[in-house]
Amino acid sequence: MASKQQKQEEDLETDNTIEFQDELAPDFDAEDMERDHVLQAVDELADRGLEIERLNEELAQATDQLKRQAAEFQNYRRRTEQEKAQSVSLGKSIVIQKLLDLVDDFHRSLEATQQAEQDAQSDLSPAYVSLKSGVNLVYQKLMDELTKMNVIPMETLGQPFNEAEHEALLQQPAAEGQEVGIVISEIQRGFRMGDKVLRHARVIVSA
Repeated sequence: MASKQQKQEEDLETDNTIEFQDELAPDFDAEDMERDHVLQAVDELADRGLEIERLNEELAQATDQLKRQAAEFQNYRRRTEQEKAQSVSLGKSIVIQKLLDLVDDFHRSLEATQQAEQDAQSDLSPAYVSLKSGVNLVYQKLMDELTKMNVIPMETLGQPFNEAEHEALLQQPAAEGQEVGIVISEIQRGFRMGDKVLRHARVIVSA
């Protein structure tokens, strides 16, 4: 009898345990679902963090590339401007060098008139004076234009010979008390454009 009652009590306890587990099961399922959502959210945040890091790296690379391209463009523009300035300067130099022969002709003509006036035995004719005045006016205008372009003749007489500026065509014995290696005569004037020697002066040097 006791055994039968004990069995009934055990069956009742089993039924209560099953019922209790059934009541807790939904809570356990809810916790599992919530945990899964949390884990999924964490994974998504981690993925987004990796994506943001990748995008930041790509942005840094693109920014660095743009900076490099900007620097290369600045260097290219600076180099192009320098080459353009050099080309303009070279073209100007070539044109001016051709004009220097004309300047020499005017200069020699005016020097010849001075010598002719010194040798003249009579008064100079009005036609001669007018012609000389016209030639001198043209010469001065030409020299003024050269000056505006920063082209000036060199001062050579009495200066020490300098290979960077002078071309020695002849040497003459130095006079008494005169130093050696001094420019004593100028055959053709030299010209400078700024700091650049445009044409070397052809000179005679004391030796």
